[in-house]
Amino acid sequence: MDAILNELDFEKGGGLVTAIAQDDATGEILMVAYMNADSFRKTLETGEVHYWSRSRKQLWHKGQESGNVQRLKGLFLDCDGDAVLVRVEQVGGAACHTGKRSCFFRRADGDVLVDEGEQVFDPAQVYKR
Repeated sequence: MDAILNELDFEKGGGLVTAIAQDDATGEILMVAYMNADSFRKTLETGEVHYWSRSRKQLWHKGQESGNVQRLKGLFLDCDGDAVLVRVEQVGGAACHTGKRSCFFRRADGDVLVDEGEQVFDPAQVYKR
């Protein structure tokens, strides 16, 4: 694990690398997040993806609240070591906190955005705060 961590350039991104989550079965891009060394290590140790939440400034086990975890299927580093592609099995069908299948559900059509997302769950029901 340390050999892989040594190939990542966390310093370039202020302690973080960009993480692109892709559905292993379909190739669909589900989301973009960030990882620090701890979340990367935890992902490899547990087989479920962990990220670093920039807004909450804490380790984030994807799906901890919603149950929509990401099971690690493959992990690829880019040539510069400042981004990773995380191939996942998206449990529960939704990767986005909005309840959509993918975070990339808004398509630009001229000067408007068109919602093309599949609504998997109601976030008001899942994230009762």
